[in-house]
Parts: sequence; C-alpha cells; structure tokens
Amino acid sequence: MPDVTREVQFDATHGPSLVAQAPVSSATLTLGVEEEFLLADPRTGRVVPAARTIRERAAGPGADRLVFELTQFQLESNSAVHTGLHDLHGDLLDMRRAAARAAASAGLALLACGTALDGNAGVPPLSSCPRYQDMLREFGAIMDCQGVCGCHIHVGIADREEAVRVSNHLRPWLPILQALAANSPIADGRDTGYASWRALMMGRWPSAEPPPFFRSAEHYESLVNGMLAGGTILDRGMIYWLVRPSDHVPTLEIRAADVCPTAAETVLLAGLVRGLAETALREVRAGAPAPEVEDTLLRAAYWRAARDGVDGDALDLLGGAGVSGAGVSGAGVSEGRAFGGRVPAWRLVDRLLEHVRPVLEENGDWTPLTDQLERLRRSGSGAARQRAAYARRGRLHDVAELLTTQTTASCWA
Repeated sequence: MPDVTREVQFDATHGPSLVAQAPVSSATLTLGVEEEFLLADPRTGRVVPAARTIRERAAGPGADRLVFELTQFQLESNSAVHTGLHDLHGDLLDMRRAAARAAASAGLALLACGTALDGNAGVPPLSSCPRYQDMLREFGAIMDCQGVCGCHIHVGIADREEAVRVSNHLRPWLPILQALAANSPIADGRDTGYASWRALMMGRWPSAEPPPFFRSAEHYESLVNGMLAGGTILDRGMIYWLVRPSDHVPTLEIRAADVCPTAAETVLLAGLVRGLAETALREVRAGAPAPEVEDTLLRAAYWRAARDGVDGDALDLLGGAGVSGAGVSGAGVSEGRAFGGRVPAWRLVDRLLEHVRPVLEENGDWTPLTDQLERLRRSGSGAARQRAAYARRGRLHDVAELLTTQTTASCWA
C-alpha cells in the first residue's frame, strides 16, 4: 500500500499519480484497497502458474501496482490512496483490466474469485520469496491447497491507540461484511456448501480469526509479541486477524472479505467499511465503549457468514441494537443486550446501513452505496451467481466464463 498521507489525481494519459495531499474533512478517512486474483485456463478454470509472465506483460494505467502473491498463479493489485469512491472504482478497474489484458495475451483469464475452481492439491507452486519457503517449513500441510484470494481495505487512521479502539468497535460487524462479499462457493471442482470456502481455508492459519478485544495499543503489542515468541506467526506480516493496524502504512486494515467479483462490489465494501470506521472513530473520541462480544460467538457468526453468505442467515451479535454498548454480560454481548440469534443476513445489512447513515450522508456516499446494494439484492451475491452458473450444466467452464466477464465489468453508477 502507498503512503496514506498522499492522495491520487488522475491524468487522462498516464492514469493515477500520487501528489501531495489536499486538506480533507476530518469526517473523510482515506481509503486504499488490495485485491488478489487467480490466473486460470478460461476453458477449465484450472489455475496456471504464470504470474511472472503476466506481470511482465501488463501495461497501461495501474500496471505498475500489480505485485506477486503467495503462489505463482496469483496476482495482487494495490490501489493508490483515495477519498472519493468514484476515483477508487476507476483505479481498481484500471488495474483489473491491465492484468486481464496481459492474461488474455497468454491465453489465460484473470479471475476475481476467492478459491481455485478446479482445486490445487498439495503444496501450490510458491512465489520465489524466501519467506514463503520458511512458512512451508514451519507450518507444513497448512500450506496445502492454499492460494486463496481476499480483499483488504485500508482506512487511514494513523494513531495506533485510536486504531485498536476502532478495531474493537468493528468486531461485531465483521461477519456481515464477510457475508456481503462471499465469493468462493466452488472449489476442487464442486460446490463446497459454503458461500465463502476461502474463509475456511484461511482459518487454518493460527492467527486467521476475528481479533480479540484490545484494552490498548500496548495490549495489542503484547499479544503480537506472544504469538511471535510462541511461533504461531513467523513475522508481523502473518498477523492475519480480520482487522489489524497495518505495520507498513498508517492505516487500519480490514481483511474479512473474499475478493469481490466486480470492482463496483469492492467499492461498495470499501465504502461501508469506511462508514463503519468513521462512525467508530467518532465513538472512540466521544468516549463511547465498544460492545465486548464474546470471542466464541464472534467466531460462530463468522462461520455462519462463510456458510450462508448474504443470501441466508446471520447471527445477530448486537441483539437488535446497532450502536455500541458497555460492559460484558453472561449472554456474550454488551451489558443489557441479549444475543439475537439467527436472523436473515439482509436484516443485518440494513441495520449496518442505518448505523453508518449519518457519516455516509455527510460524505456524499449514501446514494451511490445504497444504489449499489440494491443492484446486489437484485443480482444476488457473488457466491449465488457462481452457483447459478454452475447449476445450469455442472460445468466449471461456465463459472470461469462468468468470472472472467465480471472481473473487468464496469458497473458503478
């Protein structure tokens, strides 16, 4: 990710370029996005280890921000820093199209999909970074079948103490963000029964889970140091909590989601994440405590989100409330609030919207985000669309064809 103290201007010829940051409203946090993609045979959906070739061939706006990932059949894009959602969409689309053109020139397809459709048994072909070999030696078979693709949203919060406190406020909302972005139902040539199989695959790593409730930045560091000392992570790059303060840029990084099928859905996710973060930051500065949702229930809610996505049920961790509370009760949520049980996932999406509405309206994000959400309701989630394509004839080719088209589609208002 680039330095969040800078933002992006667009040049019609050269695309995005970093310039000195203009003053922005204190209510407008900067945004940056990392997206991970698969390189695959468009006829079979089988992944192909061609990342180096495709990166070398990529040209045009954004091509210089395509980087290698864990495996040789993945590419990652790193956006510039933005305050406007429209510009973020253009940037993401530029990078997707640059990578897709390069892939097509090699007879391949770029797929925005959380898992390899036809599987990748055993240890995948790892990128040349020595760190990945170290991970293989230390964690063994956890590396088998890895190479899943996520979407990471960076929100500009430079103060470490504020960042960990905002993380506490975001914890109850992580499962519904995963549900909205679920886009990996097909793996190993079959429907897994999960809307996000990527979430289950990532969950094999020791630190890949919702974050604990942090008492302070010092508490955060003490837990990280404990994991390092115990060998559950080899370095700080392996802090795979679903929300974490970034170690290389002054941001809070939200890592709960599959890579989204379209750039517009990525921007939808980013806009909602920023709305949550801005709302939480105001609560932190006002001294409002975060709801201390029990870890067990939070993990259960995240599993349900991976299982059902947004088209099924979700666990209501806030018991019908959409704002922060105080204390911890035996019910597993903040004091005076009962666990709400299973509810339709879209009900929690609507509650999230109401929770962040004041911030979204101030930022001018309310209309574009609600319009995009309505399109998503009509079209179905990424997972639902994959399943519909697969159900027609039971052929992975049909899913790969859908994903290829979606990956570079422009559908932002």
